[in-house]
Amino acid sequence: MSTVSPVSNSTSQPARKKVTTLTFRQKKEHGAPITMLTAYDYPTAMAIDKAGIDSILVGDSLGMVVLGYENTLPVTMEDMLHHARAVSRGAKSAMLIGDMPFMSYQISVEEAVRNAGRFIQEAFMDAIKLEGGRERADAVRAITSAGIPVMGHLGLTPQSVHQMGGFRAQGKTAIAAKRLLEDAQILEEAGAFSIVLESVPARLAQMISKKISIPTIGIGAGAGCDGQVLVTHDLLGLFERFTPKFVKKYANFHSEMSKAFTEYIDDVETKRFPAQEHTVEMTDEEWSTFERLNPSTSSGQAV
Repeated sequence: MSTVSPVSNSTSQPARKKVTTLTFRQKKEHGAPITMLTAYDYPTAMAIDKAGIDSILVGDSLGMVVLGYENTLPVTMEDMLHHARAVSRGAKSAMLIGDMPFMSYQISVEEAVRNAGRFIQEAFMDAIKLEGGRERADAVRAITSAGIPVMGHLGLTPQSVHQMGGFRAQGKTAIAAKRLLEDAQILEEAGAFSIVLESVPARLAQMISKKISIPTIGIGAGAGCDGQVLVTHDLLGLFERFTPKFVKKYANFHSEMSKAFTEYIDDVETKRFPAQEHTVEMTDEEWSTFERLNPSTSSGQAV
């Protein structure tokens, strides 16, 4: 057997190193922005990973953009683990973060640690994310003590949508901003390796990012954060129910999908599809043999 390696494709990219919590820290230290997107399935995770993303969040936002719920509250651990496993099969270099769903960590610290462990052990995530500040400090300490990296989430925390009175920006008053800063510092002290800041004033997010040593990942929090995250379905224009103000659409896949589906229906109804190039055939010789073996087919009778 030849030991000569095949000639590599000149367009192929060298294998990327696995992104870790250390990568996050180093990026913040050097002022290099951290990139993060959501994914909920194998092909999307593969495409995002291939593009060179730093991190993929398997967000409980799947409840809205994939499962069709009005909010994230009905999402279960089993939902999250199912989708996280699919993502882990598609992405190999990005840091994978599993989003702890509603009531998977609020009941007790022990329950929080157990469910966080399931993301690592059963779904092959590299870290978990949970919502809340000082009220989650004990859970963050316990989870990190178990060897599981924790990403915090402050500001608009969708699992508290009823308590907040809807999907509202947070930290817009001096008192609320002070509490947000304190919560960020508490999460840092508790051992979180990073914090998502969602829908908070840009100047507040920038100040928090400078005050704490761990990276901040913004979503609707301005350019002063250490990184940015968006829901991929929003970025691609796949979710048409509503689009948050802070989203930049890079494509309009929903419209393109509708156009493709309409063209397919028309092609089938007018018999333009399938055409000859989409059809499997057999040789005339084999067909003649088939007809001899099945005399009824050559007489025009139904088979």
